[in-house]
Order: sequence, then structure tokens, then C-alpha cells
Amino acid sequence: MTSLVPPEATLRRPFADGTLKVHPLCLGGNVFGWSIDEPTSFAVLDAYREAGGNFVDTADSYSAWIPGHVGGESETIIGKWMKARGVRHEMIIATKVGSLQGDTPDQKGLKATHIEKAAEASLRRLQVETIDLYYAHKDDEETPLEETVTAFDKLVKAGKVRVLGASNYKPERLTAALDLAEKAGLARFAALQPHYNVVERGGFEGQLAAVCAARGLAVFPYFALARGFVTGKYRRGEAVPEGTRSEAVKSTYMNEHGFAVLDALARVAKRVDATTAEVALAWLMTKTTAPIAGATSPDHVRELTRAARVALSEADVREIANA
Repeated sequence: MTSLVPPEATLRRPFADGTLKVHPLCLGGNVFGWSIDEPTSFAVLDAYREAGGNFVDTADSYSAWIPGHVGGESETIIGKWMKARGVRHEMIIATKVGSLQGDTPDQKGLKATHIEKAAEASLRRLQVETIDLYYAHKDDEETPLEETVTAFDKLVKAGKVRVLGASNYKPERLTAALDLAEKAGLARFAALQPHYNVVERGGFEGQLAAVCAARGLAVFPYFALARGFVTGKYRRGEAVPEGTRSEAVKSTYMNEHGFAVLDALARVAKRVDATTAEVALAWLMTKTTAPIAGATSPDHVRELTRAARVALSEADVREIANA
């Protein structure tokens, strides 16, 4: 059987015309300053780098949902870590703008004034001169696409952003933004960050996937571990741990469909000598450029990055998909 992910695969995947090359597992930074403190965040980032990782995802809104936080805490920690370790030149950092809901139009969405101010703030917190990948975090239908696309183009032309990306865009809006940028000769989105994992596939597979394939967009899916459901800690007939995320898992995944997928992951994991989380990520690596997953400990990082060396056959991929 043909192996889609050979064990000794080159652990760098190019995108944006080959100008950026990233590890097949992107480290999610939403936990930094939220569920783990700064020293633990440093340890996680150290472990990721030691495992060969070079791609970290964050946002200006992380972790604004915590009382007393204002957003940008994750960016600040990543910036401090890169400076302390002297590794800025090794890392590719993605961050986002557009999810914060401020008190005035200039403080929210994807208006030009907000994009400009937010980018400057992210650059300061990250302690960098250029953001490698800058996402529109959430589509802003109240702001004309032309205004948003032009504002992003200005950042690229000023050298403050290398590559642009979109997150949480519908196929028709993504297509319209791409068409507008290309017609006007402006920098366009080169990546999409969709909600996509082995259990939740409908939102990406189909129109969005087709747009990305036709227009050459890299794909970096979030919720790659289905909020932890595919890690194996949720089982039939067992009590669900307390917590907001566990409640979301219960309502979304703990059904016959979800458990059928878990069963398939377990069968494949046994055959390839891996964990179900590693197999779930390896499956996404056959479908996308690099899935995004957060980690709360160095051991967790080491498990997740091992997914890049899990060899899945075409039959394995089909078995999981058919579940």
C-alpha cells in the first residue's frame, strides 16, 4: 500500500510560492497566558523548537476572554521567548487581527484604521519588524472588502507583513477577496485557517477546499484535535470531565458518529504504533498544509510533533474518512 506520509518525510512544507517553509504541525498559541503561565509557555515553546518545529500561531485577541486581560498576552509571551532564546530568525509567526470588539469602529473588525493600529501593536508585542503570516481573524461583512484588502496590501508593501491569510471566511467571500486583490494588483490571501478536523469535515470539505485548491492557498486548520475529543480521554459510557470545553465536546462529538471516528482512529493507531491524537493529526497532514494544535506541557508537544512521522497508508486514510 502507498504511504501518504513516509516516516522520514521532509519536515518542512512550502507555501506562498515557496517563500515560507513550515513544520507540518503548527503550534497553537492560544494557551499562552491563558491555561498555562509564562514559564510553562517557555518550556512548551522550547520543546516544540527542539522537536524541529518552527511555526507558531497566535492572535491579538488571545487571551482577552480572561477577566483582567486585554488581549495580546500570547503575542507578548512569544515575543519574550524569541528574544530570550535568540531564535527569531528560525521561527515563522502567524498572528491575527479582526476578532476584538472595541467600543468604537476604529477598535474592531477589519476597517483600515483598525488593521493599521492592530498590526503596529502586534509588532511591538512580538518584538519583530515583520509579521510572517497575518490573518483576517474573522470576516467583517460591514466593512467593504476593498478597504480591508487595500489595508492589508499596504502592510505588505511597507514590509510589516510577509504573507496574508484569511480565517473563518465563507467560500464566496474568500473568492471575492481574492478576485478583488488580483484585479487591483494588490497582495492577496495566500492561506486559509478553517475549522476542520477528522470529526468535523463539512465546513471545509467541498466549496472551501475547492477554492483553496484552485487558487493555491495553504490550509492551516484549527481545532485539529476536535477540542481534545480525539486524544482518547473521552469514552463511551464514561463521565465527562467538568469544564466548558468538556461540555462543548459532549454536545458536539459524543454521539455515534464521533465514537465511530474514535474507533477507526484506535484501529489505525494500533497498526501504526501511535496514539489516536497522532493519527488524527497525521490524517489532517494528508489533507492540508499543517494542522494547528495547542499543547500545555513539553511531553504533550513531543507527542503532537511525532504525528509528522506517522506513516498512514491510503487504506488508513480511507478507513478514517469512511467512519
